[in-house]
Amino acid sequence: QLPRAFATLPKAEVEARRVPPLIEAGSAGAYYDSAPLDNSRPAIYYIKLQDTFDRPKFGLRTLTHHEATPGHHLQVSLAQESESIPLIRRFGGYSAYSEGWALYAEQLADELGMFEGRPLERAGMLQSFLFRATRLVVDTGIHAKRWSREQATDYFLRTTGIARGRGQNEIDRYSVWPGQATSYKIGHTTWARLRDEARAKLGDRFDLKEFHQVLLLGAMPLTILERQVAARIAAGA
Repeated sequence: QLPRAFATLPKAEVEARRVPPLIEAGSAGAYYDSAPLDNSRPAIYYIKLQDTFDRPKFGLRTLTHHEATPGHHLQVSLAQESESIPLIRRFGGYSAYSEGWALYAEQLADELGMFEGRPLERAGMLQSFLFRATRLVVDTGIHAKRWSREQATDYFLRTTGIARGRGQNEIDRYSVWPGQATSYKIGHTTWARLRDEARAKLGDRFDLKEFHQVLLLGAMPLTILERQVAARIAAGA
């Protein structure tokens, strides 16, 4: 389905692997490791299997769209392989841009029909969105409202329905990494808004494939992304 939404696809392949047992106790539930520039190995989408109760199967499809395609793998690989930007920008990292894109990619996968006939897995996708919105509240509660670990955990579990083991790991993450968890939903909101603005202003000239070509410019702060999209709209792209 990717050619329906993208004019350029990455050359690098991606494969799924288990998080090494030696490090899984302190690992995120899943993460992405990009391919090297020489493509001597594929990109890797790691999944934590220490306790599969914490990561139910109905959420696996949307997790894969987030970490692999059309999420991190597509965005990161297109930037690394881009000939439009210097080497230093091919490896730029901005959490709101990349995590916002990955959450937008979950939405895009739904729009491309990847959850059709799969109501339980679509519920997993919706839970993923609820999870990212809940992070905004919990991160703010911990760092601005001085919530206790127990307050944050109770709110998080009650709102998302996520298993306690995974939920507690999430709260610990937010406690030591202020603001990072909020970048997902803030970035997603920006990506979705910019696409809506481009569609509204360009009308019949709007081309989803052309809109996604902005990925070839590499990761950037959201304010710069807004300027780039505005310039492309003004140029009719």
